[in-house]
Amino acid sequence: MMTEPNPSYTHGGNIQAAARETSLNISQILDFSANINPLGPPEWLRPCISSSLDTVLHYPDPYASELKEIIAARYACDADTVIVANGSTELLYQLPNVLDCRRAVIPVPSYIDYCKVMELAGIPVLQLPLNEKQDFVPDLNDIERVLVPGDILILGNPNNPTGALLDTVAFKNLVSRHPDVTFLLDEAFLEFVTGEKSLAGNSENLITLHSLTKFYAIPGLRLGFGVFPRSIALKLQKHLPPWTVNSLAQEVGKRAVGDSEYQNNSRKYFQSCKDLFLRGLGRFSDLHIYPSAANYLLIRLQGSLSVSSLAQQLGKKQILIRDCANYSSLGKEFFRIAVRSKEENKNFLQALGQILSPLHKRSSKQKTPAIMFQGTSSNAGKSVLTAALCRILLQDGVRIAPFKAQNMSLNSYVTHDGLEMGRAQVVQAQAARLDPDVRMNPILLKPNSDTGSQVIVRGKPLGNMAVMDYVKYKQNVMTDVCNCYDDLADEFDAIILEGAGSPGEVNLKRHDIVNMRMARYAKSPVILVGDIDRGGVYASFVGTMEVLNNWERALVAGFLVNRFRGDSALLQDAHDYVRMHTTKNVLGVIPYIHNHGIPEEDSVSFKDGLFACAEPQQDHIEIVVISLPHISNFTDIEPFAAEPDVFLRIIDQQEDIGNPDVIILPGSKNVIGDLQALVKSGLAAEIMEKARNGTEIVGICGGYQMLGKSIKDPLGIESKQGDIQGLSLLNMHTELAAAKVLRRRTGIHIESAQSVVGYEIHHGLTRTDEAPLFTYDDQSCCGTASKTDTIWGSYLHGLFDSDSFRRSFINNARRRKGLEEYKGTQVCYDLEPAFDRLADVVRAGLDMDYVYKLLNL
Repeated sequence: MMTEPNPSYTHGGNIQAAARETSLNISQILDFSANINPLGPPEWLRPCISSSLDTVLHYPDPYASELKEIIAARYACDADTVIVANGSTELLYQLPNVLDCRRAVIPVPSYIDYCKVMELAGIPVLQLPLNEKQDFVPDLNDIERVLVPGDILILGNPNNPTGALLDTVAFKNLVSRHPDVTFLLDEAFLEFVTGEKSLAGNSENLITLHSLTKFYAIPGLRLGFGVFPRSIALKLQKHLPPWTVNSLAQEVGKRAVGDSEYQNNSRKYFQSCKDLFLRGLGRFSDLHIYPSAANYLLIRLQGSLSVSSLAQQLGKKQILIRDCANYSSLGKEFFRIAVRSKEENKNFLQALGQILSPLHKRSSKQKTPAIMFQGTSSNAGKSVLTAALCRILLQDGVRIAPFKAQNMSLNSYVTHDGLEMGRAQVVQAQAARLDPDVRMNPILLKPNSDTGSQVIVRGKPLGNMAVMDYVKYKQNVMTDVCNCYDDLADEFDAIILEGAGSPGEVNLKRHDIVNMRMARYAKSPVILVGDIDRGGVYASFVGTMEVLNNWERALVAGFLVNRFRGDSALLQDAHDYVRMHTTKNVLGVIPYIHNHGIPEEDSVSFKDGLFACAEPQQDHIEIVVISLPHISNFTDIEPFAAEPDVFLRIIDQQEDIGNPDVIILPGSKNVIGDLQALVKSGLAAEIMEKARNGTEIVGICGGYQMLGKSIKDPLGIESKQGDIQGLSLLNMHTELAAAKVLRRRTGIHIESAQSVVGYEIHHGLTRTDEAPLFTYDDQSCCGTASKTDTIWGSYLHGLFDSDSFRRSFINNARRRKGLEEYKGTQVCYDLEPAFDRLADVVRAGLDMDYVYKLLNL
């Protein structure tokens, strides 16, 4: 009578014991607890063993010298640093005999024998629980904080049972910073990871362990090796007996290590099996699957069924799984399964479907579907494309929200609840027809110098930080970011994330919170955007992929060519080239859109001539905007770009000022520094001369402060210089205070009686005896004007968004110039038509069917 395998064996994957308890052959049991290559052993294995049978009549090479030479050649290390053994576990158990270490530091969960070996040797063990919220990826910063001289740090790469990969660049830097710590890196499963390079022989305080049995599917032959610092290798070789590796294993090893064809075919087949398997497992809402680069998957069972019960029921179907209850830092709800062949995986899914009901409804603990735009550079068009995709999905009936973990921009906005966030996410929220919410942009950095920024967390200013201070602070801020994301994502069908800069900036990757690390947390595929108008877009795609870690490359779903002028059919050869080099497709080509009407994110576009336009042929006024070094909220002047009787120019040189009718001094994040720059460039003197000659001068926020008699910054909030004399065009004095004013405003421009709506963001407190220009609904007031009314300013951002007030302002300037009021159709500064036009263009250029496939919607 045939019985099911004893579920106790699912803890160790002991398929032989399971077979002994049944009337089944080993081949009849599906062992999903053993992490063996799904392709099976190389085709040459049997003939190789057959032809090597005569070798068993003789003693084997006592130290596997020939195999060591082959390994050394492949891993670019010295042969005398290589030790071949009867499996890498043999080396692990011998290590305490040759290492002079006082403590073992072991992030957990991890391979159970790491702790066992050290405890048997009497070496104290410090277990560091890995963060489940970060998918159990080791945080090297947290690890570094506990390391002391004499420690040995033991890590798996990829880790077992989680499958998480290390950031190898950051790890190498960690190793080099701690020469008095021994680092043991277990690379037993690294062969399964396409493109990931071994760190064997990389440092004098680094040991790597390697298994040949898993990847080459020869667990019964027991074969592994390690690469050690030379001094440790010599000691270890003395502790090992000769002839630990039998003749057959040596012959197979020599053939296997050099078989690049089998290696490449295995990785391709494994990945195709894994992709299909993950799609099948994704149908079960009770399964939370953690990202894994290895040939196994860690899963949390979320429903009412226990893992032990699941193991028993699968055991009745002759299927073994690995119950992970005995792993440190994992509970009874975790189990691990291997990625097997496609047929075996299919059988597993069928058996699982008879136990768990496959549901399409998302479990409350599963991640909300998401997709992320990252760029090959800053200003590649990510912000606008995010807004476009928000509008497309909204049109298609999807409840959608934008998210950007960290934004560096001087262009900010105050929400209805008085909190500050990046203007780009405000625009994206408008595209999704949502009220702006600081959860969409939990971290905002507003640069106030070349090496520092004001840091705003969850809409509230935290203070100014130099770059290195913020890098240290970022170690703690990811929790805030993740909490904001989770809270927001729970309310929507899908999230569109935006990255920052480029994920390929290797100097920033170690402490990244906005690009690949955020994509991994959100379980979001990434579309990499490149600006072809700049040139070099395809080299940027390939180059970016080259500097990414393997787990990062796995997140990239494809590429998007942005701002193309011409026939996209001409690009096919380039797209084929990119696919050949990266295995990823170009998912679309977005044409260059002139005057798309969507506010841009940062001052890069502004300074590059975002609002540049031809001078109108009809009667018009000319407005010059001063481009300040630390300009903020430059979108205040954007509504003028749509006016047919306004010639808008942006200048930063004295000789370019010309003879405008109006000069606007916009906001600034470093008012004292920018005023000094105006004085040095000669623009300050030119502005004062124009004011004396009757040119209208307007200051907004920081520009408003510059128009006064003095500015003081006693607390050093924006500048280390304590005070500066203003342009003295208005009778007022400003002092920067610690508290930051963040307010939405609705009110009236007193002279014109026109309604205005906007917001204030400033540290400045301005004193003046002059009458105010604006009164607000809460009975407060703001603004100052000269006796002639041609010089004026206010703290109110967005005041020119109000169509009636803007037209009144333009007509006043026309009258002073001797022109009649404009009689044409009044421009409506309404983003809705612009959002719909943008959505039409992007929908036509992007493979939306594939986008929906990525979102699983």
